[in-house]
Amino acid sequence: MTAYTMFDTPLGWCALAWNDRGLVAVELPGGDRAGTEAHLRGRIADPVPTEPGAPVADAVRRIVGLLGGERDDLRDIPVDPTGIPEFHRRAYEFTRTVPPGETTTYGEVARAIGAPGSAQAVGQAMGANPYPVVVPCHRVLGAGGKVGGFSAGAGAATKLRMLGIEGAAPGGQPSLFD
Repeated sequence: MTAYTMFDTPLGWCALAWNDRGLVAVELPGGDRAGTEAHLRGRIADPVPTEPGAPVADAVRRIVGLLGGERDDLRDIPVDPTGIPEFHRRAYEFTRTVPPGETTTYGEVARAIGAPGSAQAVGQAMGANPYPVVVPCHRVLGAGGKVGGFSAGAGAATKLRMLGIEGAAPGGQPSLFD
């Protein structure tokens, strides 16, 4: 069974889906609560709304805190990598080491996981990230600090807002939301 819960954050309504192995999906806000929930239901087969137990409730609390400006790397929140391609897993594992307030590039991730020259594949892995914010793909930028795309929430605007909250806006500049 895959359970899920909805919760409000400083960016809007988010959702977490989990099973007995860990998180299977994080849904960032892309509109109102109903829209976020509908998007999650489109990604996960037959999720069941459930009141979270202590580990998931703690993850919710920590995500709300991070999106509100608290420093937390969320590295210890378990995720279920079932069905995730090996290359993506390696990229996600490295990305989880990038602390709040810092960024890296697709090329740097590629080199770090032993696949130099595969920056585009890293970008595709980040675009397929089922656990945005827990696997902080928003901290991965294009060459020269270009924002690039962002498949979660409201796209690049959400990425910029999250980086601004963390004090890591590209080029050291505050985002439009600061």
